[in-house]
Amino acid sequence: MIFHSFANQEERENFGGTAFMELQYCTLRPETEIKKIVGVGAHGNWMDSSLYIYLDDIESFCLNYGDIFYGGTYNNLHKGRLDINGINYYTPAQTKEILLKIEGKKPLDYEVISEWLKNGKQYNGFYVLGV
Repeated sequence: MIFHSFANQEERENFGGTAFMELQYCTLRPETEIKKIVGVGAHGNWMDSSLYIYLDDIESFCLNYGDIFYGGTYNNLHKGRLDINGINYYTPAQTKEILLKIEGKKPLDYEVISEWLKNGKQYNGFYVLGV
């Protein structure tokens, strides 16, 4: 299984400590400027509502989802392929495109991430936060 969710952070810590990439909803307002959205400290870490990818599963995630998660905005405001060590921000419009690609390609464990993306429609997109 690529994606993990946890009832609380103690459960996450017992499973793998901090050895995770985190998919986190962006709770900032839509009118927030992009520089602030991708700024260091603009998001928290280890949210209970997040999805997690354990360190041992990152390669599998990249093989299955790397091309789908292309175009996220980095902390330096550039865009490109998924940065597994940094901040990747995806707008609500990109979130819709990503969901369509996932549901079309049906990569490994797609049901879990599809449901998570659908549950996050009220947010201002989402982040993939690197290890």
